[in-house]
Amino acid sequence: MSLKKFHIMSRVLRFDDREKRQGRREHDKLAAIRDVWDKWVQQLPLLYNPGPHVTVDECLVAFRGRCPFRQYIPSKPAKYGIKIWAACDAQSSYAWNMQVYTGKAPGEAPEKNQGMRVVLDMAEGLEGHNITCDNFFTSYALGEELAKRKVTMLGTVRKNKPELPSELVAIKNRQATSSVFAFTENATAVSYCPKKGKNVVLMSTMHKDAQLSTREDKKPQMVLDYNATKGGVDNLDKVTGTYSCRRMTARWPLVVFFNIIDVSAYNAFVLWREISEGWNSEKLYRRRLFLEQLGYALVQPQIARRVVLPRASAAAVVIVEDVQREAHTSNPPVARGQKRGRCQICSTRNDNKTTNTCGGCGKYICKEHIRCGSCAQ
Repeated sequence: MSLKKFHIMSRVLRFDDREKRQGRREHDKLAAIRDVWDKWVQQLPLLYNPGPHVTVDECLVAFRGRCPFRQYIPSKPAKYGIKIWAACDAQSSYAWNMQVYTGKAPGEAPEKNQGMRVVLDMAEGLEGHNITCDNFFTSYALGEELAKRKVTMLGTVRKNKPELPSELVAIKNRQATSSVFAFTENATAVSYCPKKGKNVVLMSTMHKDAQLSTREDKKPQMVLDYNATKGGVDNLDKVTGTYSCRRMTARWPLVVFFNIIDVSAYNAFVLWREISEGWNSEKLYRRRLFLEQLGYALVQPQIARRVVLPRASAAAVVIVEDVQREAHTSNPPVARGQKRGRCQICSTRNDNKTTNTCGGCGKYICKEHIRCGSCAQ
């Protein structure tokens, strides 16, 4: 399609009935794209079985326009945008489950134990896996709830959690590269000092012993496993930002829709890589080649359909009328010069430059004003 037609379609694109949206928006802030989002999320876990480790974290889709649930996260590169909870495979970063954060409902109190609720929602349908999350989500109560679903947990813990013993939080008289462990029947916690005066606390229901690595820094095995499995969602943010279909827009439903396309394209690449292991394995830009072939495969049926003109009677009548209208319209010829000039019919805001000139008056005219208004009869 032409660029102009693409802009028109982007401008009028809607994902629900706009006339009935106001009543649904009072109870659901995501009403403008809720149906499309829910149907898409339902398809994600049906196509891929994640590995033993799944990462749960937040990602921020950049957006600075008007949105009732826009978030400000200074630690993110974009800082402003739409926050989405995501559960991804720790190794491939396949987006297995996602949920848009729309804030608290109108007139209701702020949500309590939000991190625990998010992980339980993201882990719906998992069994026999390990959930890796950061200190916003990790708690002893979360580990107990996940254990009932036969799912383990590994993550950093905030030091103000009441379930932590004081010996894990204290850093006085602690040596560098030292570790302090604490055990319960179902969970293990460790306090590791990477350097003097600083410590990090982790909790796990997957590890049962005080295993240390043989490295020089003597990191516990819990820390090594956490570092190896914590980046699933962050890597998804990186790869979708590298090759993206996003366009500048002031409408937040369109921003969510662009993110759906980006994540779907990356998920398709993960599936294709699993099916075709030897496909361009020696090239570092395999994903770019895949996206090129994916885009061509999507437009190929449309290209094939337009090779032959439509033969329906109604379509034939329209074609004949267009040809007759062109034949009876007297227009001066269009000349093509060597120099470029600004179209003298367009407004100054468009600034369209062209080499076409009117054969009657010599004015520069662009493709949109191929018929000069002053010379056409």
